[in-house]
Amino acid sequence: MTSLKVFKRQSSQTDEEESHMSKVSYAFAVRSLMYIMVCTRPNIAHAVRVVSRFLSNPRNEHWEGVKWILRYLKGTLKMHLSFRISNLTLLGFFDADLGGDLDGRKNTCYIFTLGGITISWKYKLQGRVSLSTIEVDYVVILEAVANEMTGLKNLIKN
Repeated sequence: MTSLKVFKRQSSQTDEEESHMSKVSYAFAVRSLMYIMVCTRPNIAHAVRVVSRFLSNPRNEHWEGVKWILRYLKGTLKMHLSFRISNLTLLGFFDADLGGDLDGRKNTCYIFTLGGITISWKYKLQGRVSLSTIEVDYVVILEAVANEMTGLKNLIKN
């Protein structure tokens, strides 16, 4: 969701906005997006994670985020994944984004690709306090290699 920034403390909600949001099926829309994400479209996982944080008190800006995801899905209906057997290299990418989360500022993620296609990822808030950005990166890499990469390598070998 690079074109829309949503966070907990959005602008104060007027009575008109509150009335409008009470008529919107925000929770239903987010649950539907979660189903789509799990079953067929893992590429929307981050965006769905962001909008799902506001289920208890959605604002107009959050609803705009849901509509943005729906427009993205409509525009990418014909896209699909395809593996090429000639290049099945397992690659891992790691990142700690301490500035991207406007509420907590401690996102961490890793992604593994096989033949250029994402096959595994994890995006979460960091569970521990680190003293430096280097330490945050080290923790993400250690977790990814120890947990995920080892399992993926064993799966590919068998």
